[in-house]
Amino acid sequence: MSQPSSQNGVSYPRQPQLVYIDGKYQNSSDGATFPVKNPMTGETIYDCASATVDDYSAAIEKAHTAYQSWSKTGPSKRRQIFLKAADIIETYLNGDAPEILSAEVSATKPWVRLNIHATAGTFRETAGLATHIKGEVIPADRPGTTILVERQAVGVVLAISPWNAPMNLTARAIACPLMCGNTIVLKPSEFSPKSQDLVVRALMEAGLPAGCLNFLPTSREASPSVTEFAVKHPKILRVNFTGGDRVGRIIAGWAATCLKQCVFELGGKAPVIVLEDALIDDAVEAIVFGALSNSGQICMSTERVIVHKSISAAFKASLLEKVRKLRYGNHLTDPDVSLSGLFTPESAARVLDLIKSAVDGGATLLTGDMEITGPNKTILAPHVLEGVKPGMDVYSHETFGPIIILSEFETDEEAIASANDSDFSLCASVFSRDIMRALDVARAVRAGSCHVNGPTVYVEATLPNGGTGGGSGYGRFGGVAGVEAFTERKILTLAKPGMKYAF
Repeated sequence: MSQPSSQNGVSYPRQPQLVYIDGKYQNSSDGATFPVKNPMTGETIYDCASATVDDYSAAIEKAHTAYQSWSKTGPSKRRQIFLKAADIIETYLNGDAPEILSAEVSATKPWVRLNIHATAGTFRETAGLATHIKGEVIPADRPGTTILVERQAVGVVLAISPWNAPMNLTARAIACPLMCGNTIVLKPSEFSPKSQDLVVRALMEAGLPAGCLNFLPTSREASPSVTEFAVKHPKILRVNFTGGDRVGRIIAGWAATCLKQCVFELGGKAPVIVLEDALIDDAVEAIVFGALSNSGQICMSTERVIVHKSISAAFKASLLEKVRKLRYGNHLTDPDVSLSGLFTPESAARVLDLIKSAVDGGATLLTGDMEITGPNKTILAPHVLEGVKPGMDVYSHETFGPIIILSEFETDEEAIASANDSDFSLCASVFSRDIMRALDVARAVRAGSCHVNGPTVYVEATLPNGGTGGGSGYGRFGGVAGVEAFTERKILTLAKPGMKYAF
């Protein structure tokens, strides 16, 4: 085993990450690897095995075999595995998980804690679903007949989870399908294999049988071919994907060729409406949290703030004061920063281009220096813009960075129309002291979830999370909605012997 490397006094293990098939870690079938880099420094942390089409084929077959027995296990056994895995995950806070998350995704200390505790919470909530995978009895018109409708696991599920909340979103991608009796072929992000493997490690240690969960990281170059192969494989019967809408549309196209059901949580451009009677300081607190947590790299991040004209000046002053006090920078040298670098230099450059293009087009920059800093050019200050118009790229595209766009409205109808002027429909918020008025506005906003007097970044494992189509995808993760997504209704009829049937 190679020795750890040291970056700014923090040690990171350099041992390679392997693929995990049928309960065993192993090299890829052709020995191919790809480098996983620290986005803050640009240094290669370790080499990761790059799974091939042959590896995916083998994993799908092993998962199909494991499904035959795993789908027949009782709820108590599944529950015990997930409860034990939750306990194991929480011990990772004092192990190597903080270093891994810090190195792979520039996770600040709060983001590390959130990932670990949210993952444990997802496992515990999913364990509670064990006895809620229920069917029904339907009255039959035909005499002597009983009709049962059961919910049955579908088989092998392809799960594709992202880097930005690598542990929690990996847990969400696999936990409910496994609890329902399915088995999993998991494709992690090429940016965070070790962070996502932490979830695999916990379930393996908790006693999940071999073959039920297979982990196949793949290089960026090889990802399109292995993903298309897996999506179209006849033994993959569900696909779930969390990520950008560009890739989601490609996967949806592949799935459509074989009429395969998918669950997608894709992009977001979450609007917040601040009505004239809102508590300004409360709204600012929630909006800054929702917009700038993880440097805005969350699909639920607040991107657009639509403020009533009568309070616009006071709101703007409070927001700018709050944003300017935020501490951002290199989390490796300053562990107390609230915002660290973006996940690649290319992402930081793309976000800055959106800002510059908007300013060049007439938008006003209220705060932010329009500079990228850091040893690998990934650190970007929070930026607040106003005067952004339709037609500007930052108006319509998901930024996935530390940007807040301000605009004004005079009527509720105008605010709702502005909030709904987007291809994205994942989440939103409304702020008002008049709860019933806020509820009416929230109902009119096109979004999978709309929060009254709370941030757009809010999720619990029991909630049916997802968008309402377009760039935010379709289908639902979470709670009973997850059970519906990852099971099939199976009709079973029972007839008394001796029935006669007339033509």
